[in-house]
Amino acid sequence: MSASGPGGETRQLRLAGGLTLESGTFLPELSLAFRTWGSLSPGADNAVIVCHALTGSADADAWWAPLFGPGRALDPERHFIVCSNALGGCYGSTGPLTTAPDGRPWGARFPQLSIRDQVRAQIALAEALGIRRIRFVIGGSMGGLQALEWALLDPERVEAVISLAASAFHSPWCMAWSEAQRLALASDPKFRGGDYDLLDPPSAGLAAARAMAMVSYRSPASIGQRFGRRRGAEVFGQASSHPDDFAVQGWLRHHGEALTRRFDANSYRLLLDALDSHDLGRGRSGCERALGQIRQPVLVGSISSDGLYVPDEQFYLANHLPRATLMAIDSTHGHDGFLIDAARFEPCLRRFIAEHGLAAAGNPPRGRAAQPSASPAPSFSDKKSISSRTAWGM
Repeated sequence: MSASGPGGETRQLRLAGGLTLESGTFLPELSLAFRTWGSLSPGADNAVIVCHALTGSADADAWWAPLFGPGRALDPERHFIVCSNALGGCYGSTGPLTTAPDGRPWGARFPQLSIRDQVRAQIALAEALGIRRIRFVIGGSMGGLQALEWALLDPERVEAVISLAASAFHSPWCMAWSEAQRLALASDPKFRGGDYDLLDPPSAGLAAARAMAMVSYRSPASIGQRFGRRRGAEVFGQASSHPDDFAVQGWLRHHGEALTRRFDANSYRLLLDALDSHDLGRGRSGCERALGQIRQPVLVGSISSDGLYVPDEQFYLANHLPRATLMAIDSTHGHDGFLIDAARFEPCLRRFIAEHGLAAAGNPPRGRAAQPSASPAPSFSDKKSISSRTAWGM
C-alpha cells in the first residue's frame, strides 16, 4: 500500500480477517477510511497518528489546520502523518451506515463498540501501512482517549502520547450529557429505536442532541462574549432566519441543522456509547495501575474553562502517569479550546516534540519554521508541582 502526499485523497483499508470486538462480537468485514500526509521513511520509523473527536473525520488538516505545515507540530516534511475515520463513524469507515453481511445497512444492529476497539482497528491500519515506529499519537477529546489507549495497546511501537482535553475514564458528568443527547434522539418519532428510514432520518432529534453537545463544548464566558443578549446576528456569514430571536439561539439551531446534513444518528448514538464505556482501568486492575504502566512521555493538555472534561481529570492523569507533563491551556472557549485555540498551543506541542527527540531525523524542514502566535502560549507544568488538592476525587 503506497503513501499519499500532502493533501492526499481519502483511501480505504479493508481488513480481510475482520475484528473481534471487546464485547466478544466478531465483525467479519471491516474497513477504515484514512488519509496520510508526507512519506514513510526507509526505516518506517517516522509515523505520527492523529485521532479525531466525536464527529470528526480523517481530514485532520482541515479541523486542525494550525498544527499542520513545515516546521509545525504536524510536519509532513518530517513525519508520515496518518488519520483515519474512527470505527463506528460515518465518513467511510465501517459503522451503522455500512452494509452488514446480510446485505442490509447495519443500522441499529451494529454491535457495541469501545474506544479500545477503535484503537485496535487503527493499529491494524498501521500494520497494513508497514509502520515500525510511531513517534507520537495525538488526539483531543475522544481522540485524546484513543491516544492513551494506544500507549497501552501498542507500547513497543508508540514513543510518546499527546492527549488533550481527555480523561482516564468517562465521568458520571460526561455520561449525563451523553444520556441527555440519547434522550433527545429517542424523542424524535422518526428515530424508532434506530430503525429509521435513511431517506427520512430523525433530523429533529439529532439536531437537539447536537445543540446540547455544543453547550457542553463551550464555556459561559465564550458564549457570553460572542453573543451577549443580541438578537438576530449573523451565523457564519448568513443572516438569521429568526431575527427576533436571541443570537445564541440561532447559533445553536445552525449547529444542530448542520450536523443533520453530515452525520448519521445511529453513528452518533454508537459513539456516545463508546465514550461512556471508556475506562483505562477496565481489565487492568484499575485506572491508577493502568496509568502507571504507561512508560512513554505523555503531554496532557488541560483547558482551564473546560466544563465537560474538567481540569481535575487532567490533573488526575498527570499525577498518575510516570512521565507526564501538564500543559495548561488558558482558553475561554471551554472544551472546544483544543480546536479553536490550536494556533496558541502549537508552539508548546513543538517544544514537547523537540525535548523528547520525536522529530524525524535526516530530513530537516524546508523554509522557515512556524513562528509562535502573538497570543500568550500555554504553560508547562511538571506533574510534581500539581497540588494534591486538585487531584481527582480530593
